Amino acid sequence: MTWFFDPHRTYEDNLARGPFGAFAEDGVVAPDGEPRHLFLGTPVHSPFGIAAGPLVNAAYCAAAFRAGFDLATYKTVRSGAHPSHPFPNTLAVHVDGDLEAGRTEPLLADADLDGATSISNSFGVPSRDPDGWQPDMAAAVAAAGEGQVLVGSFQGTRPSSGGVDAYVADHVRAARLVVETGASVLEMNLSCPNEGTGNLLCFDTPGVARIAGAVKDAVGDVPLLLKLAYFRDDAALAGLVDATAGIVDGYAAINTLPARLVDSRGVQALPGEGRETAGVCGDAIRWAGLEMTARLARIREDRGAEVTLVGVGGVLTPEHHRAYRAAGADAVMCATGALLDPGLGREVRATSV
Repeated sequence: MTWFFDPHRTYEDNLARGPFGAFAEDGVVAPDGEPRHLFLGTPVHSPFGIAAGPLVNAAYCAAAFRAGFDLATYKTVRSGAHPSHPFPNTLAVHVDGDLEAGRTEPLLADADLDGATSISNSFGVPSRDPDGWQPDMAAAVAAAGEGQVLVGSFQGTRPSSGGVDAYVADHVRAARLVVETGASVLEMNLSCPNEGTGNLLCFDTPGVARIAGAVKDAVGDVPLLLKLAYFRDDAALAGLVDATAGIVDGYAAINTLPARLVDSRGVQALPGEGRETAGVCGDAIRWAGLEMTARLARIREDRGAEVTLVGVGGVLTPEHHRAYRAAGADAVMCATGALLDPGLGREVRATSV
C-alpha cells in the first residue's frame, strides 16, 4: 500500500518529494452541482476534509482538493522554524478495541504498517520559517476550487524569556502571518500530545481565553477554531466553552489520544528523549472523538452558543462521517482515513446530504 504521506520516509523527504501514490495523480474529482453546505459562512460541496497533520505543504493540499476533500487543513505552522522529531514518526499501534483515555499500560508499536488502522503521530509540530511556509500556504489557498476551503492551522511557541505575555504575543504573531496568506479560516492548535501530555494548553481555561481573545482582536472577522484534546471532565469542558464561546467561532476535537508505546522487547518504540508517549490516531480513538462531539453539542445547546463543531478522530469510512454528523458535528475531518483511502473524500461527497 502506498500512502500519500509515506511513513517509511522522513518528514523532510515527504515535505520535499510528496505527495505519493494516488494523490500524486492529476485527475480531479468533479463535484456534482453547486455547493450544498456551509462551513463557517463559506459554501462547500461537502463539510468533510483532512485535519492538520498529513497536508504538509501546498502540493498535498492541492492534491486533497483534487481528490474531493473539500476542507483541507494546512499542517500546523509557527512564527519561527522548528524541527521535526527524529525518524520514525509513524508506527502501527496494536490496540485491542478502543484505546481508553488515561491508559497507563504500554502498547506495542512497530513498522508493520500494511493494513494498520491505528497509528502513532509523533512529529513534534515541525515548522519551516515563515519565509518558507507563508508563500506556500498562499499557494494552498489558491488551490481551493469552488466549494472548497483551506484552513490554516497554527500554534504559539513557548519563548525562552518573556513569560506569559511573550507566549500570548507569539500566538498573535503566528495568527497574523497565517491571515496574510489569505486563509479564510484559522485553527489554533492547543492540543498536540507530542508537546507534553500533562501540560496541554487546552486544559488551561484562563490561558486559552486570554490567548484566544488576543488572537481574535488581531484577526478580526476571520473565523477562529480551537483544536482540543479529549477532556475527561465534563465540568472542565463546559468551563472552557463558557470562557471562549463568545470569542471564537468553533471547536475541533479531538487531536489523538496519548499512549506509551514500546517495541516487541518492551523498549521505548520511538527514539529520543521525551518520546515515551506519543499521540495515537485512527480507528482506536473514534469513540473519543464521537463522545467529545456529542458532549460539545449538548453544551452548545444548553448555552445557546453559536459555535461550529468539527468532529475529528478515527473517520475511516462514510459511515463514520455520518456518525459524527449525527453526534452534532457541523463538519468532519479525517487523517488516517485519507491515508488509507485516498478516495474517501469522493465517497463522502457522493453520500453527503
